[in-house]
Amino acid sequence: MNNHIQSHLFWGTNAPLSTLISAGLMIMATNRLAFALTVTGALVWTYGLTVLILSFAKPILPKKGREILWVFLSSFWGSLYLMLIQLASPYLAMETTFVILLVPLYCIGSGMCRRLEIYDPEESIPKAVLEALVLGGILVALALIREPLGFGVFSFPGGPQGIVTLVSFESSLYFPVQIIAGSSGGILLLGYGLSLFRRFRNRYTRTEEKK
Repeated sequence: MNNHIQSHLFWGTNAPLSTLISAGLMIMATNRLAFALTVTGALVWTYGLTVLILSFAKPILPKKGREILWVFLSSFWGSLYLMLIQLASPYLAMETTFVILLVPLYCIGSGMCRRLEIYDPEESIPKAVLEALVLGGILVALALIREPLGFGVFSFPGGPQGIVTLVSFESSLYFPVQIIAGSSGGILLLGYGLSLFRRFRNRYTRTEEKK
């Protein structure tokens, strides 16, 4: 497998659906579209600012103990984002606190900080933001399936209750379909998505290797 395939943001070996490090995030943050959008913002904020600081501070960082600094820095930005959400909407923050606090762990687990060694700042920062957007796009796509089937609505962050319902469907949905809003439904949907992803990734890999 060539370097172009390995480094691809969606099909590559470090892509979210390839490593499944963020599988828990894909299940917990996708039952409501409002939650998925909020966590996507946390991903872009935490990935982008963490890599921004680490990229320019790379020459002065110690070789030993870098992992501790990565965890501290990503946790700082993640916590700051949560504080901003609490100021804007305490109810939304209450619903998404646990998932947002997991974002720094996924930031470190993705390997982005380790890959800073081979990238210049002008290259690493866009890559980090794009990687966060890819994962956020997956979260939003899953939420667009789970929320209307499970709750019969489309929700967005905002309002005094933290969530604003802009589109509402029939509330009397068939019960087995409503299960998709729960964790078991999220696991089931993720499993189907992974099978499709691997099928199309194999096709993409074969196509790229023939070039």
